[in-house]
Amino acid sequence: MSYEQMQNNRVCLTGKVVTEAEFSHEIMGEGFYDLNISVKRLSGQEDIIPLTVSERLMESDNFKVGSLIGIVGQFRSYNKLMENKSKLVLRVFVRELVVPDEEDPNTIEIDGFVCKQPVYRTTPFKREITDMLIAVNRAYNKSDYIPAIAWGRNARYAGNFSVGERVRIMGRIQSRIYQKQLEDGTVEERTAYEVSVSKLDLVEE
Repeated sequence: MSYEQMQNNRVCLTGKVVTEAEFSHEIMGEGFYDLNISVKRLSGQEDIIPLTVSERLMESDNFKVGSLIGIVGQFRSYNKLMENKSKLVLRVFVRELVVPDEEDPNTIEIDGFVCKQPVYRTTPFKREITDMLIAVNRAYNKSDYIPAIAWGRNARYAGNFSVGERVRIMGRIQSRIYQKQLEDGTVEERTAYEVSVSKLDLVEE
């Protein structure tokens, strides 16, 4: 992976491990595990963020439930077939362990391209919101598709972006619980992940 591809998608998280590591998959003899960490917001609430970690980083006991860890990685997307439909699954791929930073526990920077027309709207309480989907290039001609949400002045700015424009975004990863009505009429609770934008700019090519 090139230096540029390392820098166009960078996540730094500090949080507590809240689930046991479960084996996910193996690539060229290297095993990968999935687990969740809880990351605090300034408000005191917590985001539950899913990680994928190589077995090479799990040789010590630092991923035990209750452990405080600091990681640097990338926010990646995968397509998974669920209920005969392709669903976008988002996870943080851990590249290295770092000293936990409880002062600034959740940061992400991405540099990518608008791949779906942004949707600007206002809530019943007159709060301005724009939803975006950003394609971020990865090695081997792959891309990660990352949902992002902007508020207020940033929402007004992003609402005018066009498909294909390059943008640089800074913010944090947030988890959001919502209810999904299934075909049989039952309601299932699910979690969505997105980047909550604090700063964004168009990049001149």
